[in-house]
Amino acid sequence: QVQLVESGGGLVQAGGSLRLSCAASGRTFSTYVVGWFRQAPGKEREFVAAITAHGGSTYYANSVKGRFTISRDNAKNTEYLQMNSLKPEDTAVYYCAATSKYLSGLYYYTAAPYDSWGQGTQVTVSS
Repeated sequence: QVQLVESGGGLVQAGGSLRLSCAASGRTFSTYVVGWFRQAPGKEREFVAAITAHGGSTYYANSVKGRFTISRDNAKNTEYLQMNSLKPEDTAVYYCAATSKYLSGLYYYTAAPYDSWGQGTQVTVSS
């Protein structure tokens, strides 16, 4: 497992942008699939985006496709989530997650295979 620490959350007006970062410990970060999930009050945790170990493929929830971009810098052991055109419904605690497991298909989109999680960072979008 790796240790994950998120940063970059905050309060932003609708239509604005934020970039979340997730710093990972460990020398094997480049072999991990990493992703972002979010949880709004009273709702279940939901998938946002994921990226394969070497960044060759990305996956997005339909609700954020075209507005959010996931990326990673393996030299810095860091993954990012650039969020543009933010909406009030994007308000949630955002968590980064990682797994060394091989994933395929729908498993990228589910929380169960991810075994390392950050503490979460709050994103609030005002209308």
